[in-house]
Amino acid sequence: MTTAKKQKTKAGSAKVSAELRLLKEAKIKDLIGDAAGDRLEASGVLYRDGVFLVVCDNLPFFLRIGGELSPKAPENGALGTERGKATKKKGKKDSQKEAAAEVEGYEDLAYDPSGERHFALSEAVPVAPEGFRARVHEYDARLRPRGSATLDFALSDANKGLEGLEWVERDGTGYLLGLCEGNRCTGGKEGRKPGGGRIQVFRRGAEQWDRTDTIRLPASLPFEDYSSVSVRDGRIAVLSQASSALWVGRLSPRKWQVDEGTVYALPTDDKGRTVYGTAEGVSWISRDHVVVVSDRAKKGRANDHYRAKDQSIHVFLIPSGG
Repeated sequence: MTTAKKQKTKAGSAKVSAELRLLKEAKIKDLIGDAAGDRLEASGVLYRDGVFLVVCDNLPFFLRIGGELSPKAPENGALGTERGKATKKKGKKDSQKEAAAEVEGYEDLAYDPSGERHFALSEAVPVAPEGFRARVHEYDARLRPRGSATLDFALSDANKGLEGLEWVERDGTGYLLGLCEGNRCTGGKEGRKPGGGRIQVFRRGAEQWDRTDTIRLPASLPFEDYSSVSVRDGRIAVLSQASSALWVGRLSPRKWQVDEGTVYALPTDDKGRTVYGTAEGVSWISRDHVVVVSDRAKKGRANDHYRAKDQSIHVFLIPSGG
């Protein structure tokens, strides 16, 4: 664990309390074998009842991993692979929206315990007459599809849409939280400028998920991007891939507001270099434990130091006081 330090940006500064402590990790392929192929671009994870449910942004189905991260766990495997096979057979006769949503896979996961429903997020799909919207796919407790609907929030960039998804219930009403990948929900240079983290709040409408509010993350947060969000017992965690860090704060029980919270760096190597450079999904396990999944590292020597940790699942301890 490193000593406390400060990370400063043009948008302000935020205290980086310490590094998260790695407890265990494994390559996803070592756990599930050949069930999903060799390319596992892990993008979202959900912990529930001792099991991890994982999605990849290149696969239109789910991966399940036992909580001990053992290759012998009976829970390990791929679920719904028949949907992927069916999608390939559909061809050009199907709608552009459906094909894009299915073939591209999912960005993140959420779960509604009251309705026993799972939700999977497609980052951005084209909508008529032009533009993009994120789409949420609904599944029942057994992960059988129950339809999909778009999120009422315009996206200017197909590659910089909504990256994180979470379910929150208040006074008997359920809401989906959609985390924007770029600062101020934009792409390009502006989206990489820290200080503009946003989470859009949605409630189910007649034909879509209607946006009802926006959660503004602290302006002091030094993240260049945002990749996943998880809420548990009033505490909210937001992961950044580009900044290789996790922010932990508190979500107001009545208002869509958060406190300043604390930033925790993902562990570095013995020379202080980033090794968790493809971290994409996060989910609470308990009050002081989180699970993170990592995407596939891009090609090129510049990304070689990420390969030991890519396409993997990791369990971290949050230092006391978080």
